Amino acid sequence: MVKIALIGAAGQIGTPLSLLCKSSDLFDEISLYDLVHVPGIATDLMHIDTRAKVSGYLAEDSGLKKALTAADIVAITAGIARKPGMTRDDLFKTNASIIRDIFTEVAATCPGATCCVVTNPVNSTLPIAAETLKKVGVFEPSRLFGIPVIGGHSGATILPLYSQAEPPVNLSEEVLAGVINRVQFGGDEIVKSKNGAGSATTCMAYAGFRFVKAILAAKNGDSVTEEAFVYLPGIPGGKGIAAEIGVDFFAVKIELGKVGAVKALPIGKISENESQLLGVAIDDLKKNIATALSFMST
Repeated sequence: MVKIALIGAAGQIGTPLSLLCKSSDLFDEISLYDLVHVPGIATDLMHIDTRAKVSGYLAEDSGLKKALTAADIVAITAGIARKPGMTRDDLFKTNASIIRDIFTEVAATCPGATCCVVTNPVNSTLPIAAETLKKVGVFEPSRLFGIPVIGGHSGATILPLYSQAEPPVNLSEEVLAGVINRVQFGGDEIVKSKNGAGSATTCMAYAGFRFVKAILAAKNGDSVTEEAFVYLPGIPGGKGIAAEIGVDFFAVKIELGKVGAVKALPIGKISENESQLLGVAIDDLKKNIATALSFMST
């Protein structure tokens, strides 16, 4: 029996993620939680002929606790989306409290679950999740993940490693710089193209689902490697990487096993330009993480 709890399931990421999970036939039970609409979404999904039982819970009557009870995997997409002109710091002020409250309940109800954080801005929300779990003594770094990237989650913290691409990338410096910028700021492109109606949603739902599938495959004994934003010192191989780059939360390639993350892999050889980008990414990440820790200390 495999149960996944989707927190924020009525949102623009949570709803397509719910559909992907139900249509995959990978789960026996899917529980949805949000402040609105999820009982109806659950009823709708139950008309899909896969085996998973889908239930929807609202905030009243301890709905979050009911959704999380006996969950093996928890995927969190709850929070507000970024709007045009909104900085990630502005976004943080709202979503930080949401993540803290959700993980307070995770700690009490399903502390052994594998948790995947998608809620913006992950560079800060994942450290908040970690600190919340630490405060009650149930933090297990091998079971807490952010979305799959190298470096961080947004802007200059994203580190595209085209020097490691196979087959090799053969682009001029000018063209490659443009490609790297588009990778780093692709989220802004989506926000602008939606004219204020949303941000990256369906592609994020797919990214979340891809990572959930990787977790399940690893639990079933497959050899799986994915990029993920993690607390490096708590994962085998990660302490040395954290010491080398000077930051504890960072996304690298992670070997997944039955218990979650079993090994963090080094960044590897990178180009001179990528080394410069890495320095910028680390500086920004330090600020993002400090913001999260400051929030949790107050």
